[in-house]
Parts: sequence; structure tokens; C-alpha cells
Amino acid sequence: MVNQSSPVGFLLLGFSEHPGLEKILFGIVLTSYFLTLVGNSLIILLSVLDSRLHSPMYFFLCNLSFLDLCFTTSCVPQMLFNLWGPKTISFLGCFVQLFIFLSLGTTECILLTVMAFDRYVAVCQPLHYATIIHPRLCWQLAATAWVIGLVESVIQTPSTLRLPFCPHRQIDDFVCERAKFFGLFYTVGTPSLNPLIYTLRNKEVKRALMRLLRKDVDPRS
Repeated sequence: MVNQSSPVGFLLLGFSEHPGLEKILFGIVLTSYFLTLVGNSLIILLSVLDSRLHSPMYFFLCNLSFLDLCFTTSCVPQMLFNLWGPKTISFLGCFVQLFIFLSLGTTECILLTVMAFDRYVAVCQPLHYATIIHPRLCWQLAATAWVIGLVESVIQTPSTLRLPFCPHRQIDDFVCERAKFFGLFYTVGTPSLNPLIYTLRNKEVKRALMRLLRKDVDPRS
């Protein structure tokens, strides 16, 4: 085992042994990516434009939506390219992709924990909620999540890529990640489902969407 992969890059195998399945998967991934872009962009737009959604819960949801947009965009276009055509990626491209993937994955886990804490305070201490979860704390918690994700990736990514690589330079995955089916679901499935799970079924968001649509139809409203 010698590190011979740096100059030439890697070969992403994916489902290369099943070409027919790759075409089906291309359609599924493309559809999920489109839903991810639309759903998460809509959440960010509503959270920014509607003053009724200027609360800690929607602040964290807006962060989660932005993270999902960055997460999928860092991986899915390369995945679609590999499913349809050549399945190679440069060493630098693999490094950047793994760095972003690990950073945003860690940030998402911390953000979900912060969101759980926010809901815990809202349910268990409603009278003190505004005092505990104040705007400054929200910004501090969100910044902490992003910084920890960045630091974790700075530590882990270089360590991973300094390991010896197999001479055949083949990675049994769609992207430069560690686990194939888990990586596929985490990259494509989760970001497209998050808007539906956390926000788009919410009555406040539905009302905010209707108000936004009425403004677009009638500027005087």
C-alpha cells in the first residue's frame, strides 16, 4: 500500500457494475436535488421576509436550510456527473469534497442538538423562554455549531488523506466519503426531507407562504 493517488486522483465506482441502475439513480438524485433547492430556499426566503417568523426556532431552521443547500451542492453535482459520464475525481477535488462534507455533517448534528434544546426550553420553561433563548445566545449557538464543524474537518480531513492509498485508486462510493448507502442517503435523502419534516408542514410557515403569495398577486395587500 503506497500513496500513489495524489497526482492522478481517484475512480469513484458507485454502481458502475449496474449501468441500468445508474440511469434510474440519476433521475432520483436529480429530482431530490431539485426538491432540496426549492424547499430549503423557500424556507430561507420566508424566514427572512416574514417578520412573524423572526423567532429563535426559525432562525435555527434557516441555518439548517442554508447548511443543507451547501451540503448537497458540494456533492450532488459531482455525483450526477459521475452517474452519467466519467467517474473520476482529482485528488484536490476529493480533498475539498471530503472537507466540506465532514464540516457540514458535523455542523448539522450540532444544529439539530441546539434545535432540540430550543424546543425543550420552549416546552418546559415557557415563561422564561424569551429570557433564556435570547437573540445573542441564538447567534452564539449557531456560530459555535459552524466553528466546531470547521475545526473537526480541519483535524480529520488532512489526517484521512495522509493515509496510504491503494494503488488501484478506486473508491467504492459516489463521492469522496467513507460508508456508500449511508453517504447516498445523507447527501440526497436527508436534505430533501428536512424542509418537509421541520417546516413546510408547519401552520405558521403555510400562512407565511400564503401572505407572500398574496403580496405577489396584489402589491397593495
